Amino acid sequence: MNKKDIIVRDANAEDVKYAEKICTLIFESAQQRGTGIARRTPEYIGEKMLSGKAVVALDGERIVGFSYIETWSHGDFVATSGLIVDPEYRGLGIATRIKQETFRLSRTKFPQAKIFSITTSLAVMKLNTKLGYKPVTFSELTQDDEYWKGCEGCTNYDILVRTHRDKCLCTGMLFDPAQVQPQSEPKRGGLTPYIMAATNWFKNLSLRK
Repeated sequence: MNKKDIIVRDANAEDVKYAEKICTLIFESAQQRGTGIARRTPEYIGEKMLSGKAVVALDGERIVGFSYIETWSHGDFVATSGLIVDPEYRGLGIATRIKQETFRLSRTKFPQAKIFSITTSLAVMKLNTKLGYKPVTFSELTQDDEYWKGCEGCTNYDILVRTHRDKCLCTGMLFDPAQVQPQSEPKRGGLTPYIMAATNWFKNLSLRK
């Protein structure tokens, strides 16, 4: 396979046909890793595609990767979830491309929202870190009951319940746009040109004496 032929893009209505396969990939990945990925239905995946909140990776007509976003707490938070890559296509950088696309999609659609992710995957944690996410406690994530209800299909849901939604095997990660450092001013901006001009003036004055 040639990774250059793999297209990563926003999902649309034509991609709903892949929803069943995506659900299978998510379920099989959870079984292989022995950790919890909340079970998704084809209807749920299809709705994300139709609402412009999903990203797909395609090798021709074959679905090889997927992820989606969703808003919570009246738009204050955006979650990225369901990141999956077909086992035959792993190691090609597809997960990175998908993660970058979902991040771009989140920032474009909801520029003021905090973007979060809960995951047991070390690879996802590394990708999140590169994008500016930081590890946080669950208390810093959305407290929307509907979001946490989505964890009911996870094999570790009992831990979440026993700890009163305080912790689980997943790590919470958060990107807060309010904490993004503004780009530094170009060196030629501000007082720098004036300081340089004054320095040169005094230097030239000294040479004339």
